[in-house]
Amino acid sequence: MPDSVRPQPQIRKLPHDVVNRIAAGEVVERPAAAVKELVENALDAGATRISIAIEDGGLKRMTIEDDGCGMSSDDLLLALERHATSKLAPGEDGRVDLLNIHTMGFRGEALPSIASVSRMTITSRARGEDAADVFVEAGRIEGPRPAAFTGRGETGTHIEVRDLFHATPARLKFMKGERSETMAVSDVVKRLAMANPTVAFSLESNGRSLFRHAAEPEGEDGQLSRLGAIMGRDFRDNAVAIDAEREGVRLTGFAGLPTLNRGNAQMQFMFVNGRPVKDRMLNGVIRAAYQDFLARDRHPMAALFVELDPEYVDVNVHPAKTEVRFRDSGNVRGLMIGALRHSLAAAGHRASTTVAGFALGKAKAEAPMPSGALFASRPAYGANDGYGAARPPANAYQPAAFAERVHEAYDAENAPTARMEPVPMPAQGNFPLGVARAQLHETYIVAQTADGIVIVDQHAAHERLVYEDMKRQMAAGGVKRQALLIPDVVELTEDEAARVLERADELADLGLEIEAFGAGAVCVRATPALFGEMDAIGLIRDLADDFAEYEAGLALKERFEEVMGNMACRGSVRAGRRLNGDEMNALLRQMEATPHSGQCNHGRPTYVELKLADVERLFGRR
Repeated sequence: MPDSVRPQPQIRKLPHDVVNRIAAGEVVERPAAAVKELVENALDAGATRISIAIEDGGLKRMTIEDDGCGMSSDDLLLALERHATSKLAPGEDGRVDLLNIHTMGFRGEALPSIASVSRMTITSRARGEDAADVFVEAGRIEGPRPAAFTGRGETGTHIEVRDLFHATPARLKFMKGERSETMAVSDVVKRLAMANPTVAFSLESNGRSLFRHAAEPEGEDGQLSRLGAIMGRDFRDNAVAIDAEREGVRLTGFAGLPTLNRGNAQMQFMFVNGRPVKDRMLNGVIRAAYQDFLARDRHPMAALFVELDPEYVDVNVHPAKTEVRFRDSGNVRGLMIGALRHSLAAAGHRASTTVAGFALGKAKAEAPMPSGALFASRPAYGANDGYGAARPPANAYQPAAFAERVHEAYDAENAPTARMEPVPMPAQGNFPLGVARAQLHETYIVAQTADGIVIVDQHAAHERLVYEDMKRQMAAGGVKRQALLIPDVVELTEDEAARVLERADELADLGLEIEAFGAGAVCVRATPALFGEMDAIGLIRDLADDFAEYEAGLALKERFEEVMGNMACRGSVRAGRRLNGDEMNALLRQMEATPHSGQCNHGRPTYVELKLADVERLFGRR
């Protein structure tokens, strides 16, 4: 159509219900998002018990009931207005400070947005007020009117949402199956429960209880108990506590031992001022902290809680409030990496108890030998009991007689032999890894502790010890560089080049010397001597990607670890080498004194510990 006849666009103000449906599309993308908003409202209302029930993944029906402060009938109507909230108040100058937010919600969009795309009933009672309810369908409000309140406390709110997205049928086409939506709701509620251990949570789906978590006491023990209930008992038993502070930022929480790892990062959680967030920085932080201990395709478990002045973090950067922006992200990142590494180092040689549990799970008792099989070659006893079985003499199982018969049945010429060296047992409790008693297959050291046994993989253990020693030497003497006869020029985008050059000093400390070479190019003049010949161009490009995604040069550090790990592997005690008692005990003592010696460079355990009670269970003594 020619421009001369093209109609002039006309700007119109959208109707109220359309505005709410648009807002719902941003805030309430699926049932889990609606549950999140409503549970956050309950938490802001001071609830100590929150019950959630859903049907058909939350699309057919969801109810959220709490024992918070509740609302009066007037507040019920006001709460359904857009941008009406009790969580923001103007200061003395009449301005509302959006950078000083202490509550989970603050926009006042959740209730009207959800009500605009569903059939919602809200029943509430505030202290000193009669209970009232209000019904909303696609933006049409009925009430408030007197109602019976059957909540768990004297005050509180009960919200029922039916037929979510019935007013926007197109949105229903993009919903996943009931199972997926239920899992999404469960994940949201679990994250909020992890952030609020002093609040009791329960979740039901189609009348079936998915979980029920009682309120935990305040403090570290209560927090770990709640995390263990959600992340698993293995995490509770194999987590190290984290508590560090730097420049007004405090980090607490728990991180799993390296030997407790998974194939994905789904068990890594981050909370900022009590708010569950998903931040790509978290993946980079944990990867950087554990890069000495795990292969790149393995992921540790962690729950980290960051606390700082609300003015230094912006929570108003995402419609669903699942992302935040730190004013000084470098400080937060450095604190998290340093605290994680310090806590893992403090764990010393400790390894995950799941290793012993896995070993016990694999151990199976042998089928019982047929009666008399041990003495099958011996003549049968004379007396017969009438059932075809010969009865042994009365003294057959006396110690002396039993030893004599075993000796007679023992074939000394064809039996395996073992050499045992007398080693004095140290005072009880002196050495956590015990004293060496034997070596199996010239590969595994068997040690006796005060209350069990330890089996050590001598190659994996010594490899870790050599690797840690190389790291100490490098830290003390610095990284030696090798100058390139012909510098390598790496072509990047201007943004990528700027990110790499900003960290030139950091890379120089690691032996990589770079400088600018025009717009969008980086010149590499020296590389770490430890690497020998290397692909400097590929390394620089990997670093550019790391700086963009994680704000850290993980590629270079991981390259260091790979080279040093290979050198440590070649320089360590090999499997198949026979060690004497002194050598075995020296290895055990060195493991006890070396941080991270409980796992090799790839996160595999270097030893397995079995308590005496575990061994007794294997033999049916317990």
